[in-house]
Amino acid sequence: MTEKRIFFVIKVFSIMGIGLAVYLLYQQIFQPEFQPCTINASINCDAIISGEVAKTFGVPTPLYGLIGYTVILISAILKKKKLLISMASFGLAFCLWIAYLELIILRVICPICIFCQVIMISVFSLSVLVRKNPRPIK
Repeated sequence: MTEKRIFFVIKVFSIMGIGLAVYLLYQQIFQPEFQPCTINASINCDAIISGEVAKTFGVPTPLYGLIGYTVILISAILKKKKLLISMASFGLAFCLWIAYLELIILRVICPICIFCQVIMISVFSLSVLVRKNPRPIK
């Protein structure tokens, strides 16, 4: 896969991540009646929307995702490899921490969060691939 293609795929993934983060932030702020993410007590997004993981250091947790995916998108657009791998590394660590809290501590599965985590793992893997190539893209 060429660097140009990798950056394109990272852009697509980051836009998807932005969309999911906006959705979770909307759900958290407005708490609408209809929450398609709530299936039962074990599979729902309530942990992120209003539960113990709703805020991280006083900031809504989905806002971290929104900012992170936006920085990843900008770094992919500008082809800033160091910024991309840095944000993808932080994002992966953050996602794994959230997954640990959800799955091990709270014993809840948030389908949207799982999708965000899969996206971040993919972005991280692609950023490692693009970082290995020392040639700049023309």
